[in-house]
Amino acid sequence: MSRGDLTDAQWERLEAVLPPIPKMGRPPRDRRQVFDGIWWRARTGSPWRDLPERYGPWETAYAVFRRWQIDETWARVLKKLQVKADGDGIIEWEVSVDSTVCRAHQHAAGARKGADDPGRTRPNGLAAEPDDHGLGRSRGGLTTKIHLAVDASFHVLAAVITAGQRGDAPAFEQVMARIRVPRISGGRPRTRPGHVLADRAYSSRQIRTYLRKRGIAHTIPEKRDQAGHRLRRGSAGGRPPGFDREMYKRRHKVECRIGLLKQARGVATRYDKLAVRYESTVQLTLIRQAL
Repeated sequence: MSRGDLTDAQWERLEAVLPPIPKMGRPPRDRRQVFDGIWWRARTGSPWRDLPERYGPWETAYAVFRRWQIDETWARVLKKLQVKADGDGIIEWEVSVDSTVCRAHQHAAGARKGADDPGRTRPNGLAAEPDDHGLGRSRGGLTTKIHLAVDASFHVLAAVITAGQRGDAPAFEQVMARIRVPRISGGRPRTRPGHVLADRAYSSRQIRTYLRKRGIAHTIPEKRDQAGHRLRRGSAGGRPPGFDREMYKRRHKVECRIGLLKQARGVATRYDKLAVRYESTVQLTLIRQAL
């Protein structure tokens, strides 16, 4: 077993949530070997063609990674791990929301744009490749932003990929909409956390109204310019939003989770041309770290 490969106990937990092996056709290559090869690429950020021989042909590893992205196997496996964690009472529904910017390598640029792009849409129209492929330009060059919702037990409940220059607040509702954990006992999936923590980037009337309508308590500090504008309006400005400084200290957990996620060099630096491929790399990393 090489550094970073699955242990027997980790493979046992992963194998239980993988899709069944088709009974017809040529028997597939050893799944454990292929998964270790795919994870090696995400962990090191190396090109697919540099995959070590001990993991088999690089074409096989890439084909499995791509196929499982197209049929959303990575997303389903991650969801099953979330369901198991919630059933075991591990997930704590105090959610912190934040984002992180990842530098994009020059090889991530150049994806075709237009309706003829075969990687533009997923099957059944479940999700579409964004027109900008989740890439943006800033003074630092090409960047991608990952928006995360992390619970108090460091489980990532939702992740959204956007261009690096995109703001945090506009993606907030999209992140919240992706929180969806089915219940083992049946019934509707849980989609509403008990409490949301976020920094000043999410201090807007729209976000506070959205959380209030859903009955979600929140701890979000008010921006200084917003506080000054409210005070200048006098009684018409209304009361200041409630803010618990001690509760706000718990938001460090999303920062810690971002640091853990970026230990995978394929996440810290984006090499995938398509946003859906990069999203699958993020999902793969979350699966590997949850085992």
